[in-house]
Amino acid sequence: QVRLVASGGGLVRTGDSLSLSCAVSGGPFSTRIMGWFRQTPGKEREFVAGVAWNGGRTDYSDAVKGRFTISSDSTKNMMFLQMNTLKPEDTAVYYCALRWSLTETIPKLANEYDFWGQGTQVTVSS
Repeated sequence: QVRLVASGGGLVRTGDSLSLSCAVSGGPFSTRIMGWFRQTPGKEREFVAGVAWNGGRTDYSDAVKGRFTISSDSTKNMMFLQMNTLKPEDTAVYYCALRWSLTETIPKLANEYDFWGQGTQVTVSS
């Protein structure tokens, strides 16, 4: 059974940095796409960043490109999101997600992912 556990959220100030982690257990290790999404009350879950586990290809939303970096460590079965130069509009609950895939195409729609972590709150004060 696949299980994702997200951690690392917190309260920071504008311009600060924060790192999120996602621990993955279960399932084959090579054929997956992993992503970070975020959601605020009343809004759809929004794609933030994704990584192809096998080849390392990454993709980012325009809102975070240049500020956030997604990475993975296959030896530890972990995924990370390094968030720099945080803004108040980055405030959200952040979720990690997994999609089984034989390609390195990184979907940006939440309904294309198969498994989800529980979410971790990130709050950026102005």
